[in-house]
Amino acid sequence: MIEITIPGSGKIQLEHLVLDYNGTLARDGDLLEGVAERIIALAQVFTVHVVTADTFGKVQAAMAGLPCTVRILPQTDQGHAKMAYVWQLNRSRVAAIGNGRNDRLMLQAARLGIVILGPEGASVDTLHAADVAVPSIHAAFDLLQHPLRLVATLRS
Repeated sequence: MIEITIPGSGKIQLEHLVLDYNGTLARDGDLLEGVAERIIALAQVFTVHVVTADTFGKVQAAMAGLPCTVRILPQTDQGHAKMAYVWQLNRSRVAAIGNGRNDRLMLQAARLGIVILGPEGASVDTLHAADVAVPSIHAAFDLLQHPLRLVATLRS
C-alpha cells in the first residue's frame, strides 16, 4: 500500500493496482519490454489486477508466473465490467491505468486514474476521465514507485 497526502485533496491510500492489458501493458497482445519486472516490483506494494477482453488471446501466457490476478472480460460492455471490478475492490483504494475508451469508467471510478498516451494513442474520453496522463506504462509505474511525483502533479 502507498499513502500520500495531496494538498487540496487529502490523503490517498492505495492498495490495489488495476491494469488494462492491450494498449497499456501490451502491444498487439505482446507484453512490452520491462513490464514484467515492474509488475513484480509493484506487487511488493500493491495487489495487482489485469482486466482485459484479451483481444489477441495472449494474456494468460504473457502473465503466467507474474504476481497478479488476470480477469478476462466478455467482449460486450467492457467499460461497465471494468468499472464494476474497481468498485468491487473498494474504489477509494484503487489506482487504475488504461488508455482505451473501455477504460474510461474504470479510471473515473478509481481513486487515482492514470491514462497512457502510448503508441496506440488514448481515447479522448478516457483522457478527460483520468487524474494524470503519462506517455508510457513505464512513466505510470514510475509515478507509483515515486509517489511524491503524484503530489507535485495533483496538488491544488
